[in-house]
Amino acid sequence: MLKVYAIDGLTPVVHPSAFVHPSAILIGDVIIGAHCYIGPLASLRGDFGRIIVEQGANVQDGCILHGFFDTDTIIEEDGHIGHGAVLHGCRIGKDALVGMNAVVMDNASIGACSIVAASSFVKANFIAPPRSLVIGTPAVIARSLRDEEIEWKRQGTRDYHQLTLRSMTTMRCVTPLQEVEASRPRMPGASGNKPKGAAS
Repeated sequence: MLKVYAIDGLTPVVHPSAFVHPSAILIGDVIIGAHCYIGPLASLRGDFGRIIVEQGANVQDGCILHGFFDTDTIIEEDGHIGHGAVLHGCRIGKDALVGMNAVVMDNASIGACSIVAASSFVKANFIAPPRSLVIGTPAVIARSLRDEEIEWKRQGTRDYHQLTLRSMTTMRCVTPLQEVEASRPRMPGASGNKPKGAAS
């Protein structure tokens, strides 16, 4: 059963085609669009500002989304938010990626098809134009992304589109096995390797 909580009369909205892991928590003014993936232990707290996750976006394990009163925290279509990232009152553009453990602060805007590198700290009011590689603490714009790097990101997002379907159709709570089976299979499917020189 999903951990979804209303507060002050506002109830989270989850599109029927989205997958929200049962350990994730949605509170208040949270809107999850079609075909989204919300991973284990993600916390989307719409108890101050509104949180919007648009179609096809993913919010991975342990991410935190929050914002001040009268603000919106928005992940646009096919946004890709890596494990443990924190978004606070910011906008992540269409087809952009925020790397693992990165922090994006209030009123920052990450342009479409951009990548925020893992563990970067994006200060409040920072503006990254489309196709930017954003890296560092505090973050700066390092360069423009190459086409192959953007395609690498898009393939990763397509993998999460498939994970949404896989999770909705095959994930279930089970009792663990006591030993490894003979000829244990691997998970099906792989999108290929990261391109040489791609952003982290």
